[in-house]
Amino acid sequence: MYSFKNDYSEGCHPAILQALIENNEEQHDGYGYDRYSQEAAELIRQRLASPSAAVHFVSGGTQANLTVIASILRPYESVISAATGHILIHETGAIEATGHKVEAVPTPDGKLTPSAVLGVLEKFEAIHMTMPRLVYISNPTEIGTHYVKDELIALSRCCRERGLYLFMDGARLASGLCAADITLPDLASYTDVFYIGGTKSGALLGEAIVINDPALQENFSYNLKQRGALLAKGRLLGIQFRALFKENLFFEIGTHVNQMAAKLAEAFRQLGYYFLTNSSTNQIFPILPIGVIEQLQTKYDFYIWQKLNDEQAAIRLVTSWATQETTVDQFIQDLTEAASRE
Repeated sequence: MYSFKNDYSEGCHPAILQALIENNEEQHDGYGYDRYSQEAAELIRQRLASPSAAVHFVSGGTQANLTVIASILRPYESVISAATGHILIHETGAIEATGHKVEAVPTPDGKLTPSAVLGVLEKFEAIHMTMPRLVYISNPTEIGTHYVKDELIALSRCCRERGLYLFMDGARLASGLCAADITLPDLASYTDVFYIGGTKSGALLGEAIVINDPALQENFSYNLKQRGALLAKGRLLGIQFRALFKENLFFEIGTHVNQMAAKLAEAFRQLGYYFLTNSSTNQIFPILPIGVIEQLQTKYDFYIWQKLNDEQAAIRLVTSWATQETTVDQFIQDLTEAASRE
């Protein structure tokens, strides 16, 4: 049974594991003051072409989201998100638990636009309603779509004109960057805060929060400590991000996961199947007959994302750094055989 359920089923990329082994018995200061965390932060700033960016390492995506949002918003302020956003659907109310309302916006492709943001602002009634203050987006989105540079610029301009902060969830940022024309320097220019996902991009665990807006940088570490996000053995995160960015491993992984997903997607197209969303990232959502799904489930593990009717459902397949082309080829062969029996 091979799993396409997610991109963190395996441990970590061998280069990262080797780096952890090599430095295992060294002694270092805790809480991110070790030289590996400092070097990793500097490597990220260099990739951003932004020497003033503040970089903080945390263990996971939900922790990054709730800590960032809670640190920015006042008690009466809210966050705008697509209705499919991770903070709304898959974080057990973590944002609401910090006392902040999430304003959900239905979108056809999981992406927010300036008009969608303005639509929320137009409904705002002073004093009697929570005040929208932050716009949350993810790249790629929860349904595999991704932003292009013009979309990011337009959204950033809208936020700045309306006094809103723009925060990007980058849990799968390697895949998102390698699918479009947005670069890390673009994120430094057009977002106030974003984070670089390690957990879903070859690391054992970890995300790198990047704070671009100087006004949001001061005392952020206090928020990390209060939320349990400041690890005593912070070097474990620093070593991993140093390995991801010392050479080009982060982008190599992004390219690989997208290529494997694209090969799977092309096989579905060749067999005449359609997709729930148009994705160029490492998550694809083919629509299949129930009989084909049941045959594939005898050999592969994946999510049934959305049941469309009694005959069809959309499944989600996710590729990872460890997905081998031979595995993809075998899946395509099994898919072809299952389709022929329908």
